[in-house]
Amino acid sequence: MKVTIVSNDNELQEAFSIRKSVFVEEQQVPVEEEIDQYEEEAVHFLLYDGETPVGAGRFRVVEGIGKVERICVLGNHRKSGSGKAIMNKIEEYAKLEGLSALKLNAQTHAIPFYSKLGYTIISDEFLDAGIPHRTMKKHI
Repeated sequence: MKVTIVSNDNELQEAFSIRKSVFVEEQQVPVEEEIDQYEEEAVHFLLYDGETPVGAGRFRVVEGIGKVERICVLGNHRKSGSGKAIMNKIEEYAKLEGLSALKLNAQTHAIPFYSKLGYTIISDEFLDAGIPHRTMKKHI
């Protein structure tokens, strides 16, 4: 598996396709909430299994802190280190950008995954797209 930074429109459409599969089709998030006004300012990442894109994520800088967003992996590639690979690449990128902290809004079922990567909960539970979340943060 390898993770790359999206560098053209075709790759961006692949990332959107994976996100739509996971968030819109699987989790019933409205497409207008999934694909939002921050797409153009974000740095997008794609996870490949061989030549096939199977995961995605995006990254933005918000108020001086790296914000990890839209981490997703197609169902048949989960539990294989795929999500960790995406997160590692995003953290590597954030360090190169000179950032010292990252935050994310984790779906509550994913909190154990992010906790294993060193993130800690910094908020109460809240709903985003009708799904319970908590904000988590990590110093890098």
